[in-house]
Amino acid sequence: MSAKKKLMRKFGKIDFESKELQFNHTDHYQAEMGQGLKRKFVSFVKLVPAKNLPKIKLQSNRLETKFLMAQARQINIDPGYLNSAKLVLATTKDYAHRIYLQRGIFAEVTLSFKGHSFEPNPWSYTDYCSQEYIEIFNQIRKLYLPVK
Repeated sequence: MSAKKKLMRKFGKIDFESKELQFNHTDHYQAEMGQGLKRKFVSFVKLVPAKNLPKIKLQSNRLETKFLMAQARQINIDPGYLNSAKLVLATTKDYAHRIYLQRGIFAEVTLSFKGHSFEPNPWSYTDYCSQEYIEIFNQIRKLYLPVK
């Protein structure tokens, strides 16, 4: 079963799925996962409370291990949540701009909504600063907010 199907079993129906994107803003994962990496963003119809983010990150880490090949990850899942003001991503890595949640999981406000669009923060990963990614998160945000 694919990782996407496993995620759907866990979180339900997908309400947004981006096209396949080139993952070429960093070579951080190249040694482990190889070249020519792709990325997709998905969001789910069923909303979950922000307090569940640590639990979801731990679940996604376990799912990644189910797809190991020769001790290397074949998938990398970065769960987060989006609300009217921000995009928050979960991580196991601590830095000055990240807040500890619980069970080894930290949260980062990766994008902030200002005016009429998301904007990157000084610490945002380069790919999340791209207009292509920002447009994706603006689209997802519109799914959850009433039309004014």
